[in-house]
Amino acid sequence: MPHENPAGVLFDVDGTLVDTTYLHTVSWWEALRQNEQPVPMASVHRAIGMGSDKLLDHLLGPERDRDGDAKLRDAHDTLYAEYWDRLVPLPGATDLLRACAERGLRVVLATSAAEHEVTALRRALDADDVIDAVTSSADATESKPAPDILVAALDQSGLPAERVVFVGDSVWDVAAAGKLDIPCVGLTCGGTSRGELAGAGAVAVYDDPAALLAVLDDSPVTGAR
Repeated sequence: MPHENPAGVLFDVDGTLVDTTYLHTVSWWEALRQNEQPVPMASVHRAIGMGSDKLLDHLLGPERDRDGDAKLRDAHDTLYAEYWDRLVPLPGATDLLRACAERGLRVVLATSAAEHEVTALRRALDADDVIDAVTSSADATESKPAPDILVAALDQSGLPAERVVFVGDSVWDVAAAGKLDIPCVGLTCGGTSRGELAGAGAVAVYDDPAALLAVLDDSPVTGAR
């Protein structure tokens, strides 16, 4: 007998469905260097997945002078925008979205990317016909690891938290999902290791969307139905 509440899958996008993690890393690294606040690229990469406010706190310290934050964000946005026309989905990403929809799951992009970036990400995925809802940074008061963007995704899609799974690529994704008791499936294609994702609480970890797609019917994703 079908469950009376709909089920769905919330997807992070950057580093999970579209190959952007290292583009953001380089863009933040260069923005910081240009503003005479150099940070090792490895440290920048470890912070990707947070919102820009928390990322800068993480990299530069919460007690810093925040007067320059807007300049840093603008520099990052300008540098990252140079890649928009070259964004590509990660292996199997578009097929994974379509396969979830074919199984009767609502497909939601729970991204905290800025609205102008979301357009480029959706164009790269080319799957708007199976996407039920899309968030952006404008929908969240506080960025990950706070769960605000996931709350917005649930509200926009009409999905209850107990009937969804979140798919992400960073420990910040896992942390945000955990605050709502939403199972998080981790993908290592954003550069975070299997051990780190599992250690943060991911219920399963796969290499990339294609690897998840290959075992979709035996994965936690279909358990949301």
